[in-house]
Amino acid sequence: MITPDGPCSASAGKEPRTERGRKTLRKLLDAAAIEFGEKGFHEASITGITARAGTALGTFYTYFDSKDEIFRELVQDLSRRVKVNVAHALGEQAGALEMEREALAAFLAFAREHKEIYRIIDEAEFVDPESYRRHYESTGARILERLVAGAKAGELRDDLNEAHAWAIMGMNVFLGMRYTLWSDDMSIEEVAGAAYSILRDGIVK
Repeated sequence: MITPDGPCSASAGKEPRTERGRKTLRKLLDAAAIEFGEKGFHEASITGITARAGTALGTFYTYFDSKDEIFRELVQDLSRRVKVNVAHALGEQAGALEMEREALAAFLAFAREHKEIYRIIDEAEFVDPESYRRHYESTGARILERLVAGAKAGELRDDLNEAHAWAIMGMNVFLGMRYTLWSDDMSIEEVAGAAYSILRDGIVK
């Protein structure tokens, strides 16, 4: 299922078949993001999710079997939405390093609008470790794919590997934590520019 922010899905065999159903599912996932983001997994409830979504309790079970299940889908949904937002932001003619700046800026913009992503992904390490690992592995793989493409284009070193991609991802995650979750005292452009300068120039005097 594709939404303006990216695809989302329900439990296996419970995927909506109508536009109304798809909108209801989107409302449930958006409500779950707020509920889990504010209360955490253990304090959040299905009734809290449906109240926020403005749907009946029975509607929830039309799409999901449990709180665990919607949390698992929410982690995957957030991960996919980040992927889609970043992909839309990348310029087709941008150079390899410029693409990393654009990717970080897109992530920061998404995180500022959806600050709950940090709490939800962090809790996934304990609530649903498989989704937690998949989120970071898929993100790292996308960065590595861009680095390899940049190397093939002759813009980047040809010895870049997965560790380099994960180093960039780690920088992006913590920049997001500092400049979206904790405060926004630097503009997105300034933060992305700082990361860009590290990739371009390093930190050696």
